[in-house]
Amino acid sequence: MNKFVLLLVIIGALNWGIFGLFQIDLIATLFGGASTLPSRIVYTLVGLAGIYAIRYLVGDRETI
Repeated sequence: MNKFVLLLVIIGALNWGIFGLFQIDLIATLFGGASTLPSRIVYTLVGLAGIYAIRYLVGDRETI
């Protein structure tokens, strides 16, 4: 589960980086637009992974 969450957080970070540098939303480009169901699912999963990853910030660093 932790590796899946990390993968989703990395995908989200790369998408934001590409958007910041080139104004290209890679997720929307790959899945046919920002409002399509597949894009919304990916955005939701990335957001949930970010919320889940908060535990790494406030949790015991020895168990990470």
